[in-house]
Amino acid sequence: MKTSDELLHIDVHVDQSEDRTSVLDLFKTLRPHWRPQDIRMKTFTEGITNQLLGCSVDESDCVLVRVYGQRTELFVDRQREMEMFRLLHAHGCGPRIYCSFRNGICYQFVPGDVLEDKLLFQPSIYRLIATEMARIHSIRPTGAQPPERLLWTKLSRLLTLLEDSSKSSTFSPQFPGLARLSAEAESLERHLSSLGSPTVLCHNDLLTKNIIHDRQQGRVRFIDYEYAEYNYQAFDIGNHFNEFAGVQDVDYSRYPSRSLQSDWLEAYLLSYKQCTGQDVSVTRDEVTRLYVQVCKFSLVSNFFWGLWAILQSHYSSIDFDFHRYAMARLNRYFEKKEEYFLME
Repeated sequence: MKTSDELLHIDVHVDQSEDRTSVLDLFKTLRPHWRPQDIRMKTFTEGITNQLLGCSVDESDCVLVRVYGQRTELFVDRQREMEMFRLLHAHGCGPRIYCSFRNGICYQFVPGDVLEDKLLFQPSIYRLIATEMARIHSIRPTGAQPPERLLWTKLSRLLTLLEDSSKSSTFSPQFPGLARLSAEAESLERHLSSLGSPTVLCHNDLLTKNIIHDRQQGRVRFIDYEYAEYNYQAFDIGNHFNEFAGVQDVDYSRYPSRSLQSDWLEAYLLSYKQCTGQDVSVTRDEVTRLYVQVCKFSLVSNFFWGLWAILQSHYSSIDFDFHRYAMARLNRYFEKKEEYFLME
């Protein structure tokens, strides 16, 4: 018998390549009052990890059905993802998760518009994003022990998966070899671990398609928490700044300017201090210190997603050029590494 604290699990496997039957089977349990013939389904195509389907009978209740991407369980902790959903929802920072099924989850639709890339440069919008990220970063861990930062563990996991995959298939010769990638990971850990960036609850994947803008309420909310975990503060921010370059057509000429970053970071620090009960004033030195940390952690963001994309090029069935994406992220990493390592 399921207790009130346990998440509902429906023993159904959803296959979107077939008809609606498997999806409708979910709603026999999740929304038994919905008549199958009345259920409308809309496929969202922006994601490059999973498949997403919106289901509703009217505007009052829309359920999102996320079908996990092929073999993504190799590098995404799905149990931890569901824990993050519930934690963030409890703090008013995320949608409600309704249930899990064999190869996915169902959760609440967040009203608003998926953010357009160009709006990242609009001060009124990027300050909202900075403020919301600070709210999430201020959520305290529930346990007595300080949370573990899993960045280096996850990076090591990606390298192991690449090594295992290379035994059964050949990756593009354009990608750096495993020995070079492993050496770069060690170099990053040595350099970044000593910077003193605080450990906070991070989204870790804040591209524009994971930001919902509610114009009526004048706020933004973040969605898709499959990579959410306690991590370095500067990683989450640097990762977001990398996303200014886009996903479908990565262009680092769109990377935010120093002045935009400084304004963004000031808004973030004001919100973070307010949320954590600190004196709400921000000095130029504080902004500069965080700016340097963010630049440095943007390196490991590019490196991480470069490795991730190499693996996706091997496993994913989603129609996306993972090879090109991997090259763009890794090229940026190598291009900026020396410059950012020398920053003080």
